[in-house]
Amino acid sequence: MSGATLRASGRASNEAASALAAAPPRPPLSIRGLRKRYGDTDVVAGIDLELRPGECFTLLGPNGAGKTTTLRCALGLTAPSAGEIRLAGLPVPERAREARMRVGIVPQQDSLDPDFTCSENLVVYGRYFGLDDATILARVPELLAFAGLEGKRDARIQQLSGGMKRRLTLARALVNRPELLILDEPTTGLDPQARHLIWERLKQLIRAGTTVLLTTHFMDEAERLADRLAILDAGRILTEGSPRDVIAKEIEPQVVEVYGDWNGRGHDGADGDAEAWAARHAAEFCRRHEVSGETAFCYVEDAAPLLAHLAAQSGLRYLHRPANLEDVFLKLTGRELRD
Repeated sequence: MSGATLRASGRASNEAASALAAAPPRPPLSIRGLRKRYGDTDVVAGIDLELRPGECFTLLGPNGAGKTTTLRCALGLTAPSAGEIRLAGLPVPERAREARMRVGIVPQQDSLDPDFTCSENLVVYGRYFGLDDATILARVPELLAFAGLEGKRDARIQQLSGGMKRRLTLARALVNRPELLILDEPTTGLDPQARHLIWERLKQLIRAGTTVLLTTHFMDEAERLADRLAILDAGRILTEGSPRDVIAKEIEPQVVEVYGDWNGRGHDGADGDAEAWAARHAAEFCRRHEVSGETAFCYVEDAAPLLAHLAAQSGLRYLHRPANLEDVFLKLTGRELRD
């Protein structure tokens, strides 16, 4: 082979390597046009999602919004009615089992085996991924340390508190060193200390490059952890973006909650309750308002005029605060209870 040919071959190889390096990283999860129909009802009605490597993406929605069905379809546990899913680069449901080998899952309910110790739970679970016992046992100390359970290696599940069980379930989901970690309401029922510890552990994972897909009913959890989020209802995405961008896009920047001794009516004899007060005053001071129970929520661009009005009233109390993700959630999905 001539020198010119070798140089041309070398240039071609370098160009191919550069093109490969410049190619965008593969999404850990990509969903296009996902639908799931039960009878005449679309539980998931045409969802598009694409997760970026190393981010925390959060799904929010009331009960029955379609979050869990979306996760089950993404994992190949429920067959979609329509749409395209790629998990860890593989088509689902066609290669779902293979794709799940690259995923860690923390379900809503703990599924730890009560007959085993903490370390035995990790070993048995690791075998499902084809890992040999020596490899798993080498990972057990770091997983228990990650969960703050170093002293519980030989403890049985019945000896653990609810927070400990949740942390062990999180550690178990990492035994295969997953590319994507899916958490379905991971901190429900936990006390504040346990929630904060799990948040810190999740932040560590995200900083280390693990992609996280989270569902939660805690708006503060979403604001703390999510790089991006989507709010679902009736199987559709209502809004999507970073928490800060979603708040700025969907709702007024300031909120004044007005409440007080409506029955006493010391502030104004004509205002017998929150509805009556809002009917008289909200249009003057608020761009938009809602009444829930005995509280009027006033959403404003500039709170100063309303605050001055309220300061002159006796018998009324009020709270002035910036708008948050919960305000957006309630605006888009409503305040009525969901079963």
